Amino acid sequence: MNIHRADFHIHTLLSPCGDLSMSPANIISAASRKGLEIIGITDHNSTRQSELVKKLGKEKGIFVLQGAEVTTREEVHCLAFFEDPDSVKAFQQYIDMHLPDLQNDPVIFGDQVVVDENEDIIYIEEKLLVNATTVTIGELEKYVRENGGIFIPAHIDRMKNSIYSQLGFIPGDLKADALEVSRRSTPENFASIKPEIRRFSIVTNSDAHFPEHIGMVWNNIQIEEISFKEIKMALSGINDRKIVS
Repeated sequence: MNIHRADFHIHTLLSPCGDLSMSPANIISAASRKGLEIIGITDHNSTRQSELVKKLGKEKGIFVLQGAEVTTREEVHCLAFFEDPDSVKAFQQYIDMHLPDLQNDPVIFGDQVVVDENEDIIYIEEKLLVNATTVTIGELEKYVRENGGIFIPAHIDRMKNSIYSQLGFIPGDLKADALEVSRRSTPENFASIKPEIRRFSIVTNSDAHFPEHIGMVWNNIQIEEISFKEIKMALSGINDRKIVS
């Protein structure tokens, strides 16, 4: 087994809250400087910039999980990742079907653009990505699980858009691969407040919106090799794969 450094929660310039400096090339450059070997791309309700980040990451030896930070009907933020291009594409269609058709105002919320390798804009997202979708957290978890993905409720320690702030508890039947604590806390500290979370693996990520925030915190992940399957096993603590201190 080997230990690898991972940051599973990074936004690109496609997220309206993501700085325009969060281009795919800048993200990979920052991740490389921080010694990250695995990163997750998690724009709000969109996967559309993740493919290029994955391509550039492969060229630099960084494994990129493609996914999104989905806002559920209850306004809970959840990270979801998928392994292959077809699954990512299908997930994007699923999100688009459930995201309200309300237009973004870039002056108020920020730009929502996809760029190519030359950092030229090739797509402008017209829908406001920070809206809540119409899917419940249970429906989202079921979709991700049935399609072989990774499901992680995000920043559960936050007072807004977390499973605790919106629901007040973790549903007993929730089948999450892990729970995320924000960089403002630690898994140990929050588990001392909410001991019920100990039945899950707990990760902590940067939730980076600026290049300098990438890798501010990270996870040490013990796996046989870097692959989607191995990462999923580690999050679930299967066969000695695990998140280690």
